[in-house]
Amino acid sequence: MNSNRLGRLALIVVLLLALAYLAAPTVRQYFFAATAPRAVEPRGELAGWERTSIALFEQSSPAVVQVVAVRGGADLRGLDENAGVGTGTGFLWDEAGNIVTNAHVVAGAQRVAVRTASGTVIDGEISGVAPNYDIAVIRLTRAGALPRPLPIGTSADLKVGQAVFAIGNPFGLDQSLTTGVISALKRRLPTNAGREIGDVIQTDAAINPGNSGGPLLDSAGRVIGVNTAIVSPSGTNAGIGFAVPIDTVNRVVPSLIRAGRMPTPGIGIVAANEAVAARVGREGVIIVRTVPGSPAERAGLSGVDAASGTIGDIIVAVNGRTVRKLSDLTDALERVAVPGRVELTVERGGAQRTVPIEVVDISRG
Repeated sequence: MNSNRLGRLALIVVLLLALAYLAAPTVRQYFFAATAPRAVEPRGELAGWERTSIALFEQSSPAVVQVVAVRGGADLRGLDENAGVGTGTGFLWDEAGNIVTNAHVVAGAQRVAVRTASGTVIDGEISGVAPNYDIAVIRLTRAGALPRPLPIGTSADLKVGQAVFAIGNPFGLDQSLTTGVISALKRRLPTNAGREIGDVIQTDAAINPGNSGGPLLDSAGRVIGVNTAIVSPSGTNAGIGFAVPIDTVNRVVPSLIRAGRMPTPGIGIVAANEAVAARVGREGVIIVRTVPGSPAERAGLSGVDAASGTIGDIIVAVNGRTVRKLSDLTDALERVAVPGRVELTVERGGAQRTVPIEVVDISRG
């Protein structure tokens, strides 16, 4: 009898527990549900690095613009590159309303417009393009009240690992901030003009299509580079972006504003591929031939003998600085005001000699 009573009691307890379990959500909903807006929890002070990023963006972004390049018969009503309209980024260079961007952003454009941070659309004119450096300058046709131009830094003292900030318009999404570090320095970047940009900055700050031409800033808000390219199998950010160093930009832009072009310094030679020099075990720039009437021809430099295949002159130094490849030579020439002069150290038949030679603007044909 007692055992039956205990069994019934145990069954009742089990049923009560099951009922309580099943009813628990309803009870919680009735007594604890937040049917009114919840109180805001104070967050406290922002972290120091957050305050730095916020202040940098608020101070810098007004001078960053979206650049719209219209090609063919397209118009500005759509921002579809397939319809002949491409977009990129630019930033205010000076108080006259000159905008710096990439040359490839405005390449082939019949019309250019700039959309400011406030949303105002202003027509622009391409006042200068330097394809060798992937830099272009757009002049606003009506300036009005302009924000403060971005301060300019230097790329000469940059360190791998220092923080950088990119502001741009990836995929047309304007006023986007991404952050990262300098991943590497002194990279070389080929351009569509067939030359290389030297001392290029590599960064892991997210750079995507549409960021081209935008500023790369240091933590002081100074421009240290112009974002220009990414390395990505998919065409989107893969953590490897490149920026033209500001020291190069600061040399090119004044020439574009003043004259609409940037001279291409040269001496008038056709150089052998670097693989040829490696194959024959020589270091330096092998001259294949000199351009008729060029400074190289006038200086008596000799190219490869086509009949015998004998190598002529090899440039091994400029003004005493060693030249191991063509980019070393072009870098040295770009440091010379055109027209100017340099001293080449050339090697022929195992003997070296010094040759004074004129440096001219070879882009004039």
